[in-house]
Amino acid sequence: MTTPRHRRPLLILVAAAFFLAACGADSSDDPAMAPPAAEQDGADGSGAAEPNQADVEFTKAMIVHHEQAIEMAALAEDRAEAEEVRSLATRIGEAQQPEIDRMQEWLEAWGEDAAGASGDMDHGDMDMGGGDSMGMMSEEDMGQLEAASGPEFDRMFLEMMIQHHRGAISMAREVQIDGSHPDVLALAEDVVADQEAEVEEMEQLLADFGAAAE
Repeated sequence: MTTPRHRRPLLILVAAAFFLAACGADSSDDPAMAPPAAEQDGADGSGAAEPNQADVEFTKAMIVHHEQAIEMAALAEDRAEAEEVRSLATRIGEAQQPEIDRMQEWLEAWGEDAAGASGDMDHGDMDMGGGDSMGMMSEEDMGQLEAASGPEFDRMFLEMMIQHHRGAISMAREVQIDGSHPDVLALAEDVVADQEAEVEEMEQLLADFGAAAE
């Protein structure tokens, strides 16, 4: 049967509509047609990982820990005799201050009191809940280090900083087990790697200094 001429444009429009609808359905599976990343769930930060208690405690404690390491390192500038000790102290300060800044930003983003992190903890008796020392120096220790100079300072600084680093490594290993926030876990991994390497360096320096003194 022949289709009347006046109905042909209508049939063409209907066919075109079906064709476009089919294309639209297929494009949903095409990655190129997917909505921009900014429009997907969580891309605006609303779905970002939330820290658990271990993450928060580690961050606050590590800020205090780093602050004391920087304080110790600053003493080396005019008290250390060995250039190796001054160089190491400079590297410690330059590495740990940016980490403090980053951790303070995390606390602010989490609604925690970043400014009060230092005041919440006793430098000489800090732990992560297990009761073990985290390598912090007491006020007496810091006074002795400040009063020392020359080879005596070099030896005391290395011995104290080894203890200090081992405490940080212990803290980092604990949060790797109990923490959950990806930024915290990444920092903990860096702390372990960097400070274990520095402990080895400081132990070698102590051995070299001891051999030179004999």
